Amino acid sequence: MAKRNHPRRGSMAFSPRKRASRTFGHVKSWPTTDASEVRVQGFAGWKAGMTHILARDLNPRSTSAGQEVRVPVTVVECPKMRILGVRGYQMTPYGKQAAGEVWADAEKITEAFPELFKRVPTRKVHDATKHMENLVNADLCEIRLIVSTQPGTLASVPTKVPDVMEMGLDGGSFEDQLNWASEHMGEEYSFADAFEEGTLTDIVAVTKGYGWQGVIKRFGGKLQSHKNSKKRRQHGNMGAFGDGYVRKTIRQGGQTGYHQRTEYNKRILRVANPEDHSITPSGGFLHYGEVKSDYILVKGSVPGPAKRLIRFRDATRGSDRTLHDYEITYVSTASKQGA
Repeated sequence: MAKRNHPRRGSMAFSPRKRASRTFGHVKSWPTTDASEVRVQGFAGWKAGMTHILARDLNPRSTSAGQEVRVPVTVVECPKMRILGVRGYQMTPYGKQAAGEVWADAEKITEAFPELFKRVPTRKVHDATKHMENLVNADLCEIRLIVSTQPGTLASVPTKVPDVMEMGLDGGSFEDQLNWASEHMGEEYSFADAFEEGTLTDIVAVTKGYGWQGVIKRFGGKLQSHKNSKKRRQHGNMGAFGDGYVRKTIRQGGQTGYHQRTEYNKRILRVANPEDHSITPSGGFLHYGEVKSDYILVKGSVPGPAKRLIRFRDATRGSDRTLHDYEITYVSTASKQGA
């Protein structure tokens, strides 16, 4: 009889496995380069679903060189984001702390983006010029943009209240970055302004949640024998006999899923809009609907269910491999519902 193989699930390195504090991920660090041109290092979009493409493999060393290969892709709808302000950080004995921030003119934003103040209260007194001078004179170690999503432009996402988050700025000096931020304050920027087709990016997202689950599903524990005097779906013991407590490394039931995870070096295969390249399958994406705004195709899978907000960041680890282009010949828009 063949040997049964039942690999365990989960890693104790991710302990404690608790729920994420919010539905979208928190980016803790942004990479720095020696680029001379200032650019935004991140973006956010909503996961629509998955499909597949046929692409010609242009890698001459590949076993499928010159042939059409089938590649699974994730569709992420990425409408434009709005720049609300800029925040500077300085290094202290306790780590990075905000040195100050400058926000765009409230009246200017209210006219174009009235939904914002469901999330951010209106600032009655804010001297942007004085705050910008304080940032210029401060001893800064990092500058980040304060941006917001615009879910009101989507038909598939039920919420219309925007989410406010930080995005890294890279390139030039701190003075150049502050000048760039002041020039673009209150304006929109698209995914194409931050990333190019074919590049690598890190994806930060919150995984699909399963609530409280037992140890068998959560960690792949072995079922007890049917002769067991207690329950089948539990471990045989909870640790060493002499301990007066249960060690934290013992696998037990608890929260499963809805954890923040980062996937590194995910490749962007296409940045497009539905007018040029239609992407919505027959009957719409399952649990999502139609894609009516700018979207991207990411090679492979992305954490989280449909309608989950996904964050993109410049790749921090890089890759030693030479990136060869894919010549996309076909994008599947067949029904995902079997219709």
